Amino acid sequence: MSSTSQQNPSLHWGILGTGGIAKTFARGVAASTSGKVVAVGSRSKESADKFAAEFAVANAHGTYEALLADPDVHAIYIAVPHPMHAEWAVKAAKARKHLLVEKPLGLNHAEAMVVVEAALENDVFLMEAFMYRCHPLTAKLVELVKSRVIGDLRVIAADFSFHWPKPWTADTRATNNALGGGGILDVGCYAVSMARLLAGAASGKPFLEPDDVKGHALIGKTGVDEIAVGTLKFPGGILAQISCAVQVARESGLTLYGSDGKIVCHRPWVPGGLEKIFVHRSGKDVEEITVESKHGLYSLEADAVFKYLAQRQSPHMSWEDTLGNARTLDRWRSSCGQMYDAEKPENLKPVPPRRITRQPLAKMKYAEIEGVGKPISRLVEGADWVGGNPRDAYVVYDSFFEHGGNCFDTSHWYGASDRLLANWMKTRGVRKDCVVFGKGAHTPYCTPEHADRQIRESCDHLERLDVYCFHRDNPKVPVGEFVDLCNQHIAEGRIGAWGGSNWPLDRMQAAIEYAQRNNKIPPRVLSNQFSLAYMIDPIWDGCVGVADPVSVEWLRKGQVALMPWSSQARGFFVDGMAHPDKKDNAELARCWYSPENFKRLDRVRELASKRNVLPINVALAFVLNQSFATFPLIGPRTIKELRTSLPALEVNLSPDEIKWLNLEA
Repeated sequence: MSSTSQQNPSLHWGILGTGGIAKTFARGVAASTSGKVVAVGSRSKESADKFAAEFAVANAHGTYEALLADPDVHAIYIAVPHPMHAEWAVKAAKARKHLLVEKPLGLNHAEAMVVVEAALENDVFLMEAFMYRCHPLTAKLVELVKSRVIGDLRVIAADFSFHWPKPWTADTRATNNALGGGGILDVGCYAVSMARLLAGAASGKPFLEPDDVKGHALIGKTGVDEIAVGTLKFPGGILAQISCAVQVARESGLTLYGSDGKIVCHRPWVPGGLEKIFVHRSGKDVEEITVESKHGLYSLEADAVFKYLAQRQSPHMSWEDTLGNARTLDRWRSSCGQMYDAEKPENLKPVPPRRITRQPLAKMKYAEIEGVGKPISRLVEGADWVGGNPRDAYVVYDSFFEHGGNCFDTSHWYGASDRLLANWMKTRGVRKDCVVFGKGAHTPYCTPEHADRQIRESCDHLERLDVYCFHRDNPKVPVGEFVDLCNQHIAEGRIGAWGGSNWPLDRMQAAIEYAQRNNKIPPRVLSNQFSLAYMIDPIWDGCVGVADPVSVEWLRKGQVALMPWSSQARGFFVDGMAHPDKKDNAELARCWYSPENFKRLDRVRELASKRNVLPINVALAFVLNQSFATFPLIGPRTIKELRTSLPALEVNLSPDEIKWLNLEA
């Protein structure tokens, strides 16, 4: 990787883009104490040459690719329009360049996840360029809130608005849909980031995520938010009023209202060398606090990158802070009804654009189930994204597939998940490489008639259900009717293998025996709950677990493969998630808290420490290393959750360790 030398400690910057913000940053670096601009890249050599001449930059590149290939460049400043941030940040990370990316890091949370993962994978520094976070004015605001000079913080009012100077057209960046225009991403992101920062300061944390986000916006003819307002509700009762605009010049600023007064800051977003904060308290004169900086805003930002280079992220804007900000911006835009054309499901492309294929170093393991006709990844990606963000789903699916995963769990009961998964496979061109594990006939629709209709509807989207399970059982229906129905659909090509989800073992055994007597294809799959932690109370009505000794002995006969849901016990084994005194997650406590499960948790932690893996990896490996065939379902909602689950594939447990973890030894 390119790095600074001990003889010359300055950080060599390359600037990707030649617009106004690129010029501002170039001036900042020139006045910084730690770096210099040594190269610039543009889509045209003419533009690069002009920029280089203006700022005395040695190397002018006529393509972005040439800039990333420049061996004299240590760090890249991404200064192109919003929709290009993620693509070029990922490419720069793969070129092993440190990264400062203009806000927002990506067009949405999904893109931000991809960039963060690229920085982690390639071991490079990454910071989202909220330059105001590097100014002492912001540090002073945090200090005042923490010291409770106005008592308990109750309301944060933050506005950043401007009116784009006329004449403007549909192609003007601020109002251009294709360029990620609109107020929320351009300036509203400042208000959100400040609110989260100060709510965190009031709560003793680096930042705080809102429980609820609501908003309204004036959506213009080009489909972007020209004016937007919103409210954030934080844990502890702190509220935030946020607003932004690109088509109206409001009085931008920040006011913090507390139980004993208020704090007013008129220039929080682009502070200069000398700024003032005004503290109003009942019965006292207004206190005027002066904050001085000897360095310019963008110089401070460049120096912050250099200072924290070895840590790979800066406390001014950590990766988790950036991801939380992106999630909140997504929620604000969603509440306003604003979506970019590029974000519509049919237009969602991989980030950066590429052909999705299994990567050469993928460590996925595979096994087969008779009737499917292709190897099946031992881990199954849960495709239940009801209420979730399709953009997040797509990038998680991309990552799962590139790590070698090819089996996806969906259900007619989940609603739109069939269509979402089908559209992802279509846009990526990977349907023939995927194994679709579909379900249907959930209570109260668990009848052969409902199942027949739902199978056909699911196949309209998914082409075929490589594995199909009845989502629930209905003991009022003779088991032979379910066997006959699945055999019909197998003969007609809609189903590969079939089975039952949340079926009692006596019904599974009855189905197997009926099929044998009548020369039918028997069930080959059972999808009941199974994990190291015993489910002591069903999560939902009709749920059936098979972790008990009698069920395990039946599974060892090898009549069916187990595709268990909640294979990681809904996060019970995640560090910091479960503790006998921690009851904030009522479902987790109800379903999994028991003295025996906490003993299992202690043993998982002990073994994880010896193996140098996460406890969740040992818990998932327990399922993977059973003496019968298992294909555990996992439900990552972020790339990070997926990444931290995959090492379980390499944790090999002996039969004695399996017994010990399960308190059998």
